[in-house]
Amino acid sequence: MSSHPTAIVAILCYLTAGVVVAVRLFRPGAERQPPRMLAIGLGLVGVVLHGIYLYQHVFTESGINLGFFDAASMISWTIVLLLMLSSLSKPVENLGIALLPLAALAIVFQARFPAAHFLSPHAPWGLRIHVLISLLAYSLLTMASVQAILLAIQDHHLRHRHPGGFIRSLPPLQTMEALLFEMIGVGFVLLTLALITGFMFLQDMFAQHLVHKTILSIAAWLVFGGLLWGRFRFGWRGQKALIWTLAGFVVLMLAYFGSKFVIELVLKGGGTVG
Repeated sequence: MSSHPTAIVAILCYLTAGVVVAVRLFRPGAERQPPRMLAIGLGLVGVVLHGIYLYQHVFTESGINLGFFDAASMISWTIVLLLMLSSLSKPVENLGIALLPLAALAIVFQARFPAAHFLSPHAPWGLRIHVLISLLAYSLLTMASVQAILLAIQDHHLRHRHPGGFIRSLPPLQTMEALLFEMIGVGFVLLTLALITGFMFLQDMFAQHLVHKTILSIAAWLVFGGLLWGRFRFGWRGQKALIWTLAGFVVLMLAYFGSKFVIELVLKGGGTVG
């Protein structure tokens, strides 16, 4: 890590921003509380530095490096970017208490375990768009899973008449719930587009080692689609929304990172895609 000063400063920014979010959450009534914009500002600085580091190590002459930890770092960067930009207009910065440390950890693993799994610079634009849409879908649905956990904790405390502690720092329950289903709705649309564009370039599912990824991605799409239908038709919320959201998230992460882990780290597959 000593040879990557940009990565080190990005990690420090993410961790410091996470500490600021934690202080604001768990000491809502304290004097001299750090301002909300401090966390957002530090997060944005971290995003810029993280982006520079990604550009230097992911975008190469051989193509875009989508190795296991490089892809994880790209997704974490996209998550924090979306989180920080959304925080400028919506009360979602509290999600950073989990997402910011995870992004810092992703940079550590990317720097510590470099890999090579390239998307060829000659790959068709449609395939590049598929990769971009997939990253956005994974990122939004990851944010939604953390939002669902916070919402479930908030709902539990309010039901048991314990509205103190960090619960006082969260937005009203209705706002949290609306933000959750907004994230899931947009993420579901992006996941749908990712599946459609993916099928356009699916020439031989078994030869490309994509059968598990495809089946699990469709399963996740069905879970999130079922949740949105349940919300629309039956007004699902609370514990049921949490279970469905986390189930969809786990299946989706297995679809992408599970298959990449087996192919790249277990089977030692690499090379160039496209």
